[in-house]
Amino acid sequence: MMFLKVHRTPDAGEIVAVCDRELLNATLVHRDVEVHISEAFYGNTPASEEQVMAALSTAANANLFGRRAVELAIACGAVDRGCVVLVGGVPHAQVFRI
Repeated sequence: MMFLKVHRTPDAGEIVAVCDRELLNATLVHRDVEVHISEAFYGNTPASEEQVMAALSTAANANLFGRRAVELAIACGAVDRGCVVLVGGVPHAQVFRI
């Protein structure tokens, strides 16, 4: 299961935030950087693969954390595998459409 939240902003369009269920409210550490996977940003609404793919298909921007979320984004063509980074051993990808 994944959590999905769509942020709508007048100037930037939709920002889709997706994380794997087990990462919600976790803090990941990579060198001297800490990233908190917060409920405020990623939401607490469970989402199916179909819902995530639909949101990614129209998003101007996306922020994804977790193996399931990132692999789904790769599978639907939103993310190139070569652009995935690991943060604290967890796959992470961002999408920016201009």
